[in-house]
Amino acid sequence: MSSNTKKLADIPFSVLDLVPILEGKTASDSFKTSLDLAQHVEKWGFKRFWMAEHHNMPGIASSATSVLIGHIAGGTESIRVGSGGIMLPNHAPLVVAEQFGTLESLYPGRIDLGLGRAPGTDQVTAMALRRDLRGSAEDFPEHVQELLQYFSPEDYNAKVRAVPGQGLEVPIWLLGSSTYSAQLAGILGLPFAFASHFAPAALHVALKVYRESFRPSEYLQEPYAIACINAVAADTDAEAEHLATTLYQSFLNVIRGTAKPQAAPVESMEGLWDSSEKYAVHQMLRYTFIGSPATVKEDLQAFLNDTQVNELMFASHIYDHQARLRSYEILSEMCKKEQKV
Repeated sequence: MSSNTKKLADIPFSVLDLVPILEGKTASDSFKTSLDLAQHVEKWGFKRFWMAEHHNMPGIASSATSVLIGHIAGGTESIRVGSGGIMLPNHAPLVVAEQFGTLESLYPGRIDLGLGRAPGTDQVTAMALRRDLRGSAEDFPEHVQELLQYFSPEDYNAKVRAVPGQGLEVPIWLLGSSTYSAQLAGILGLPFAFASHFAPAALHVALKVYRESFRPSEYLQEPYAIACINAVAADTDAEAEHLATTLYQSFLNVIRGTAKPQAAPVESMEGLWDSSEKYAVHQMLRYTFIGSPATVKEDLQAFLNDTQVNELMFASHIYDHQARLRSYEILSEMCKKEQKV
């Protein structure tokens, strides 16, 4: 291992919560457990708690992302709360600036604004959201710059201003699952987060493009990259593998195009998927870390050695809330043990 290789204790850990709706439960139940999760991970030292905009998905309750950010920030004290992300083509940049300006005014120094250029849903639902699909994702760079301008302190003479929002320091992140946003983030000098929890194939090339295209800006002097990955940690490898069958079922539904609430773990996936589906799920979940503390720690360090990212963000598809809490607790304990070395 080279002397400049990061150790797990050297970087922040964060959370991506999809606010899952469980079989037999409601969105109201999801909001309660997400707040409880945020309160626990704040206590365990995690840096951020992000939620992602999805629509028309029976298993995900985070459609009104900015409202939920206010809910989580209001129930916590210090952890940064934000979007991973807001799907900018679904919204007017001014509305996003006003919403996040309001959040930043309510919870100063704690709000992150992550932006994506996908719709976060299917095309029919995207039409219902926008009423018109013309020029949506293609205008993403222009809309990002418009949003940056709304937060700029130099905007006092503008005919349209974000109130609140103008002059507030709300960090804007670009999110991506390809090289497109990686390059744009680099050119604009913004931090970048890659969705390797579901789109692993382009991770390394996207990080390379981001770092090579990065230009220092008023927002950031050096490249800063997050990799989002899946983690299912438990006290034993066997228990973690059992819990991970919930994750497998969720991604099997994605591959099949079936939208369902998050399912309980099963004894075996055999009979639930065929060989081609199993292969496809495992390809999507290449950067998934399942196992006991020792197993996960070793695999995570290897991932960090390979990517040299600045921060790790964990998504955890675990059905039982207490087991999900334990998974994040193991991650925090693992980092603390590393710090004592």
